[in-house]
Amino acid sequence: MKILIIGSGAREHAITWKLKQSPRVKELFVAPGNAGISEIATCVPINADDINGLHEFAVREKIDLTVVGPEMPLVMGIVDLFQNSGLRIFGPDKHAALFEGSKSYSKAFMEEHDIPTAAYKEFTNLDSAKENVSIFDFPLVIKADGLAAGKGVVICESEEEAKATLDEMMKDKIFGDAGEKVVFEEFLTGIEASVLCFVDGKTIKPMASAQDYKKAYDNDEGLNTGGMGAYSPSQLFDETFEAYIDEKILQPFLLGTQKDGIDYKGVIFIGLMIKDNEAKVIEFNCRLGDPETQVVLPRLKTDLLDIIDACIDGTLNQIEMEWSKDEAVGVVMASGGYPGHYEKGKVITGLDHTEALVFHAGTTLKDNEIVTNGGRVLTVVTLSDHLNKARAHTYKEVEKIRYSQMMYRTDIAKPQ
Repeated sequence: MKILIIGSGAREHAITWKLKQSPRVKELFVAPGNAGISEIATCVPINADDINGLHEFAVREKIDLTVVGPEMPLVMGIVDLFQNSGLRIFGPDKHAALFEGSKSYSKAFMEEHDIPTAAYKEFTNLDSAKENVSIFDFPLVIKADGLAAGKGVVICESEEEAKATLDEMMKDKIFGDAGEKVVFEEFLTGIEASVLCFVDGKTIKPMASAQDYKKAYDNDEGLNTGGMGAYSPSQLFDETFEAYIDEKILQPFLLGTQKDGIDYKGVIFIGLMIKDNEAKVIEFNCRLGDPETQVVLPRLKTDLLDIIDACIDGTLNQIEMEWSKDEAVGVVMASGGYPGHYEKGKVITGLDHTEALVFHAGTTLKDNEIVTNGGRVLTVVTLSDHLNKARAHTYKEVEKIRYSQMMYRTDIAKPQ
């Protein structure tokens, strides 16, 4: 099979690496890819949001299957475009991608189908929003309704901060059209974790659990990022809790999509806040998570291509997913200043000396050297039969890699 993978991050590197292990894969193309991906696949200089360019490439190259990594092309309707041309593609269509494309849509769905989540209120008028900033007390969570590259969520500690945030989102449009509508949510406390599931419209099957770290600095301090590390399986999950998640969240989600006429096929990422052995849904995302993918896929023993085919064909109930008992720890190495301003073009050394899985994100080739090209640069992953051993090994491998102004958290998977 000839496969096209869309995206350029560490998630897409992990997907490419996993699919390359399938005996049925003949050629792998990744658009646009990065320096690490280029070592195992052919990179194509087409951006992930250029869905017409991607469509033309898939037709011209007679691509057998396209796998979509990031959310933007899904929300733009790439699945509909490809399917209308008879092209096989993995991911939810434009309607189903609204679970990530619109926070208010997602919240209304959860309310309609009794899926536990934080109380919320949506606003399209700036003055009305400002008048209601005390509706849930403080801290108050304010979310831009649309896609904002993982940065459209602000936790406001005071009325002044909330009003300033609303001005930035709704008047100054720092997130563009994504902030035309905002969602207020009550602030939830607990421990964040996530469940990634494969869905074929009739069956939902969770992957191995994972726990990621959103804040930029140790001890969960600093700004929210796209994720600074993760480990799998989450220590919060056991058989009893997994059964609870299935009953209260996964099955209601699946039944809700069926009731609403949503033919959801692909991956659903469910962000959870866990407290006192109960969970509330923070968000739904319509694709694999990053950095969760980088620690989950290395534990998957089943052929990923078989699972993807089953999701598309509606035969997921026939697939038995097998997972390694080993535990995985992944540490994200970022550019200094991330998620704010950072510099690019820093030469990366030591990659040849590491024994870890190193999934590239913000990297590119310049003068035959691998250099930084983004905020999150690499995810370094190791597996071991015990979480503490995996953690120690991962940080040992991180120490072998060097570039100017690098930053990373030192407390990923640290015992609670």
